[in-house]
Amino acid sequence: MNLENPTKENLEIMLNDLAERLSVVNRAIMDAEDYDLSKYEEIKFLYDMIVKKGSLSVSETQAFIEELRSVRKS
Repeated sequence: MNLENPTKENLEIMLNDLAERLSVVNRAIMDAEDYDLSKYEEIKFLYDMIVKKGSLSVSETQAFIEELRSVRKS
């Protein structure tokens, strides 16, 4: 799977995988429609960080979700 290209499909794949990895209960915050492709590189960076780290503590998960909120459409 190549996530280097900023496409809506790749954005959906990353957000769905992040939702699984972070055990996000409210999946509405992970809706690809709420994210702009111009922020793709930032989201990809966050995604790569989570994949590399593997698991997060509760506080790290909360901080990560806050970061995602900051790149959502207003």
